[in-house]
Amino acid sequence: MIDISKFSAQEIDRIIEMAWEDRTTFDAIEVQFGLKHQEVITLMRKQMKESSFKMWRKRMTNKSTKHAVLRSQVSTRFKCDRQRAISNNKITKR
Repeated sequence: MIDISKFSAQEIDRIIEMAWEDRTTFDAIEVQFGLKHQEVITLMRKQMKESSFKMWRKRMTNKSTKHAVLRSQVSTRFKCDRQRAISNNKITKR
């Protein structure tokens, strides 16, 4: 059982946003927030309308990009290919 009270409203919003993104893995959410896959599902169930949760679960079922082990090696990057080194965090000029 997860304790949602340890997260701010802003953090909960970010977890939900990351869970909705196709390219963000559950492993990335665990590293950043300490929530395992099943805990993310529990949080989503509690924080979303039932219809929205069901739509999300349908999208995520068997989605290989959400699990690092199932991802192809092609999709290992987490940033835009036009983005500079993460320390500068700026889009390059064209």
